Amino acid sequence: MLVEVPRTQSAPELARITDAEAHAMVRAVLRLFEHWQVSDNQARDILGGLAARTYARWKAGEVGRIDRDLATRLSLLMGIHKGLRYLFSDAERGYAWVKKPNAIFAGQTPVDIMAAGDIFSLARVRSWLDAERGG
Repeated sequence: MLVEVPRTQSAPELARITDAEAHAMVRAVLRLFEHWQVSDNQARDILGGLAARTYARWKAGEVGRIDRDLATRLSLLMGIHKGLRYLFSDAERGYAWVKKPNAIFAGQTPVDIMAAGDIFSLARVRSWLDAERGG
């Protein structure tokens, strides 16, 4: 006998990432960029071409509205950081990894890949790290 599975809403009532969570991720990503030693231009590219003025305000602690694309990028960056922490017991090695050429990325560095600007490049790095740690 077939039983219909209850349908779920296509759009949940609650935001997936709250404003407070998004602002906390901004602070964490800014610290992450410092550890990775990426330039402001690279950081802005990784964030999808964020305006220089907006990025400067973020660094000054003034985080405005975070749209869905930016929240997704921040989430992917947190996942990349998490993956690196799982793979490297020494945090400094993980921070350095993003600036080293990698054969899996055709000799490019992970920062080069992420700075391409499209969200799929961030997802590519995150997926590779997830696959590596998943064995």
